[in-house]
Amino acid sequence: MSATPVETEAMRRALSLAHRGPRGANPQVGAVILSPDGDVLAEGWHRGAGTAHAEVDALAKLPAGAARGATAVVTLEPCDHTGRTGPCSEALLAAGVARVVYAVDDPGDASSGGAERLRAAGVEVIAGLLADEGGHLLTSWLDAQRLGRPHVTVKWAQSLDGRAAADDGTSQWITGTAAREDVHRRRADADVIVAGIGTILADDPALTARTPGGDLHDRQPVPLILGSRDIPETAAVRRHPRPFLHRRGHDLPALLAELHGLGFHRVFVEGGPTVAGAFLRAGLADEILAYVAPMLLGGRHAAIGDIGITTIRDARRLQTVSVDMLGDDLLIVARPAPTADPTKGN
Repeated sequence: MSATPVETEAMRRALSLAHRGPRGANPQVGAVILSPDGDVLAEGWHRGAGTAHAEVDALAKLPAGAARGATAVVTLEPCDHTGRTGPCSEALLAAGVARVVYAVDDPGDASSGGAERLRAAGVEVIAGLLADEGGHLLTSWLDAQRLGRPHVTVKWAQSLDGRAAADDGTSQWITGTAAREDVHRRRADADVIVAGIGTILADDPALTARTPGGDLHDRQPVPLILGSRDIPETAAVRRHPRPFLHRRGHDLPALLAELHGLGFHRVFVEGGPTVAGAFLRAGLADEILAYVAPMLLGGRHAAIGDIGITTIRDARRLQTVSVDMLGDDLLIVARPAPTADPTKGN
């Protein structure tokens, strides 16, 4: 069995619908119900935790019996578990749907199995239609499912000799316009942006994501400030369009577990050598962005702080993902190299 051209177009529509839903603890999912003749009967998408799943949202727009013999085109495998809502597999069976086409397999131990349930009941099931597009839509959610916590990117800007600031503490601007625009684009793709209180006190960053023209991006990350000192009442972060979080502890795994529970998928660690070093030392950096400017600063302000390395044999090995020129600056994207010892961190 293979998907038809009509079903492929319906999947493209379902992917578009999925973007209307919020990114959170539950995935963004879209659904289109097709008649046996290929006409669109109904559309739906998931609007957030506790609301109807995309398939059920679409079916609810039809009169009783209207979906009998129909095809459901869904961006994610229909779930097969009861949470805040019932199993989508059972809802599709109860509606009399004869065929289900979906893009991405559900990776959850509890929620997967919908395709198997449907096939066992005699429903035709086609998996993997536009799987690449579906996977791209769900990248951040799938990463969070795989890791059991948010995906963490650690970013810093440095001179060619590895310094984040001159000896007097000045650091604006190490990199040029193109590099800063790239950072703001990546901020807009994150759910949370993390900075240390030292950076807040020294540089007073707004922690917003801005366009090249200076306007705010439509999506803004939630600012998270780490450190025991108080945030000044006049700090720019207090004027951020999203309410900021302030955490005074040092338990990074517990912090990420909290953020995961709040439905955050992507954490962008930006503010300060101490905070960057803490995430690296804990083995909690899934992606590293190093923006390197062709300048020399010397002095004592290293781009990252202590990561627990005292001898060269303990160096944290990385895999280079990409190297790009951004104006005069260089962006190196890397990730932790696999370790043969599963008991060791990254």
